[in-house]
Amino acid sequence: MTATGVGTGLEQLIKAQAYGVGFDLVGITTLGPADTTNAFDEWIARGYAGDMAYLPRGAEKRRDTRLPFPAARSAIVVGLNYGGTSTSGPVARYARGDDYHEVMWRMLDTLHAWIDDHIGLATAARSYVDTGPILERDLARRAGLGWFGKNTNLINPDIGSFFFIGSLLIDLELEPDTPFEADRCGTCVRCIDACPTGAILEPRVLDATKCISYLTIEAKGAIPLELREEIGDRLYGCDICQDVCPWNVSFARDAAHEAFAPRPGMLESARDLSRRMLAMSVEEFRSTLKGSPIKRAKLRGLRRNAAVVLGNVGDGDDLPALQSALDDPDDLVREHASWAFGRIDSRTSR
Repeated sequence: MTATGVGTGLEQLIKAQAYGVGFDLVGITTLGPADTTNAFDEWIARGYAGDMAYLPRGAEKRRDTRLPFPAARSAIVVGLNYGGTSTSGPVARYARGDDYHEVMWRMLDTLHAWIDDHIGLATAARSYVDTGPILERDLARRAGLGWFGKNTNLINPDIGSFFFIGSLLIDLELEPDTPFEADRCGTCVRCIDACPTGAILEPRVLDATKCISYLTIEAKGAIPLELREEIGDRLYGCDICQDVCPWNVSFARDAAHEAFAPRPGMLESARDLSRRMLAMSVEEFRSTLKGSPIKRAKLRGLRRNAAVVLGNVGDGDDLPALQSALDDPDDLVREHASWAFGRIDSRTSR
């Protein structure tokens, strides 16, 4: 049943409750054709999605936010800060704690339960956190949460861009917020200039197949030879284009949610963490990284990445770890370990 006219000021109460649950941003928008549909289709056609086959596969539903959950009438869009003030390191900040999907789903479920209790109706609703066929940045901009930065991240003028986006699509007709229309990047191109691999081809156009986050997380095969050196000491993900953004330099916040506190080992040096990944058994991987976003890369991907990191920043002390990796049962790991071994050997034998 569609609930309409359920109470004056309901939107403000929903927002207050969202903040009370722990979200840092909240806005409301109606559903319909995505503003960025044409840009998304062109991006897919150019092959910039790489191995992310789920993107073109769900393209039809992504073009219109009414399609993923037809019962919905409005979207309550939220942002949750994950801490942009902590030191940079081999693991991107978002992945150092617990899996944000589970954290935000629970928070959105809590918000939904409160809405139903408040209005005395059982509303149909579905939560989305980076897993459904929705162009979330598009929805968030329409809900007034920010603008698309030149690095393609959504930037909010109060907290920068180190935040997760989530949406509660709900069967309520709510008054929408004003979309964020301004572009506050101005003439700044720091993110474009700072990207080691040149993945930001032009303002707001990212070739994911060159992006370090893609290469160390989503890519399933070999990392192209010409890009390995540029990965530097980044084992999982990359924050460079956010680190240099003036909006983050000025307004990034500490993570308030305890679930995003770094797990043991996540702040180790790139070399120590890489050696640990190369030595980690399947059982250790499953137990140590249970509930962590890092599991997405799988152990073979992390070993591949670890070999590249050691090839870039390691020395003779790292050769035993790479020597062991040369006997890895996976040829992907062996090939990257061989490359790294040769890199270190050439540096240390000069």
